[in-house]
Amino acid sequence: MTLHESYAYCTGVARSRAKNFYYSFLLLDADRRKAMCAVYAFMRYCDDLSDDLAIADRAGAIARWSQDLEGALAGQVDSHPLWPAFHDTVRRYRIPHEYFREMIAGVSSDLEPRRMETFDELYRYCYQVASVVGLTIIHIFGFEDRKALELAEKCGVAFQLTNILRDVKEDAALGRVYLPGEDLRRFGVTGFTRGPQFRELMRFEAARARGYYEESRALVDLVHPGTRASLRALIAIYRRLLERIEAADYDVLSRRIRLPAWEKLYCLARSRFAL
Repeated sequence: MTLHESYAYCTGVARSRAKNFYYSFLLLDADRRKAMCAVYAFMRYCDDLSDDLAIADRAGAIARWSQDLEGALAGQVDSHPLWPAFHDTVRRYRIPHEYFREMIAGVSSDLEPRRMETFDELYRYCYQVASVVGLTIIHIFGFEDRKALELAEKCGVAFQLTNILRDVKEDAALGRVYLPGEDLRRFGVTGFTRGPQFRELMRFEAARARGYYEESRALVDLVHPGTRASLRALIAIYRRLLERIEAADYDVLSRRIRLPAWEKLYCLARSRFAL
């Protein structure tokens, strides 16, 4: 597969699967947009391997994918259509390889039912599956001040906490309870059913997510000026999702909270013109 064909493949994956990310890609120049699509395609494939119950040996599939990753990082790009574009992106933007290894470690931890006991455990998980994404994409956006690395980590945690709040019901059905046991006990939550205890727990966790959004607010000003609108849009979309969860009085059990396309486009317009 040629490099052009590989980038086209990754763009197709991002366009069809990246419900929130792809909108922000539209505000980037062509080269960075393609690079973001290549990274997203890798992330998407990792998630699919951990979540697809139709795969008989998911652990084996992830182990093979990890081996393919090492090969791709070394320039061996024939085993999957995304690898040529991925290798080119990682080389061009000098993205540290360890981020991708951490990502695979994170999704591997989801293969078995799991429960978080402390927020420290949850933070580590958020780092592996989301902060490393933020750290990866700011290399594509471009930055000079190393403070951006710390803020990208915190921004990733904010995004993942938002996802966890949205997906409480779906995750619990898979045996995954990410909200820390110490918090469940604090608010007297023994099962995920609607009620005042669950609402207070969700309000507490939403405030925690908001705290990480606030801590990482300065990140936008630290990336390359030409990419700030894209990052601003991505953050705005996730913050709006958190706001919708709050506006629904934390009822994530009877329906899935999501942003309609028009609202994502509104976030894009505001970010593009910094309204």
